[in-house]
Amino acid sequence: MRQIALSLSFAGLAFIMTAIWGGPLLRILRHYKIGKIIRVEEPGHHGVKMGTPTMGGVMFILPVLLLNGLLNAVDLMGVTTSGVGSSVLVPMVVMLGFALLGAADDWEGIRGKRKGDGMRARTKFAFQVILALITAYVLKYKMDVPDLYFPGLFFEIELGWLYVPLAAFIIIAESNAINFTDGLDGLAGLITATAIAAYGGIALIQEQVYIARFCFILVGALFGFLWFNVHPAELFMGDTGSLSLGAVLAVVALITGQWPVLIVIGIIPLAEMISVVIQIGYFKWTKGKRFFKMAPIHLHFELLGWSETQVVQRFWLIGLMAALVGIGLSQV
Repeated sequence: MRQIALSLSFAGLAFIMTAIWGGPLLRILRHYKIGKIIRVEEPGHHGVKMGTPTMGGVMFILPVLLLNGLLNAVDLMGVTTSGVGSSVLVPMVVMLGFALLGAADDWEGIRGKRKGDGMRARTKFAFQVILALITAYVLKYKMDVPDLYFPGLFFEIELGWLYVPLAAFIIIAESNAINFTDGLDGLAGLITATAIAAYGGIALIQEQVYIARFCFILVGALFGFLWFNVHPAELFMGDTGSLSLGAVLAVVALITGQWPVLIVIGIIPLAEMISVVIQIGYFKWTKGKRFFKMAPIHLHFELLGWSETQVVQRFWLIGLMAALVGIGLSQV
């Protein structure tokens, strides 16, 4: 109970820190005109979002790194030999690495030569692969995390060398899945906060206290960000936030060994990513026809007549129920 209380307290502190510095960050982004560029093919009412400050992922990333760094400073500096606090170092580094990649993409799309488009897809994907492979190697051979726990089995399944490419694939896939989910006010933040909270609960059950604290600090910071991001959004997280959130969610799932239930807990990002794959594949196969009205799938429902808030609220309700089911499955 004490660890639960501490984790929730740290979440509250992260929320307060993020909410307090959100206002000054907004003024900085507006001053330097770091604003969102809307694609012309998006639903018409999205045009009002043109110029809304982006790269808002910085708002929650910095408090998360600062708080976790302070809480685990002794272990991170190598003063003790317990190593338990240093378990948060990998998700912290992954968050920073993917945030820098996303920031480069955001900046290229705002002020770079590819204004409106961002970094070339091949270039961004190549950096994702490099970061993911390094992370997967560290998880397997430096942290010695459990390879796999499968619902219904009461033992760890060893994957050997296959773990590295599989873990790298999960990190890349989840990073892009959250990126696809980030398209409506509050959607990616709510969905990711719910999934991270679920894995925070799983980590507590498995007595991975430091990972649980990391998760709940991130949830608190995301709630602080959502204070400014819910409809009508005052800023967007951009790739700075979405790429890092997806990668961190995957890494936390991998550290717990309960990554198979990520298919359930992360059902909304999974559906968003699959909808894009289906749309592209169907478009090429039929030489121009579309399977959905628009992809990712949240845009399809908007074009069916759902309001933006309806899509966000209904998707979040599905995500919340999926998180509860996922926690249950992890304990079967």
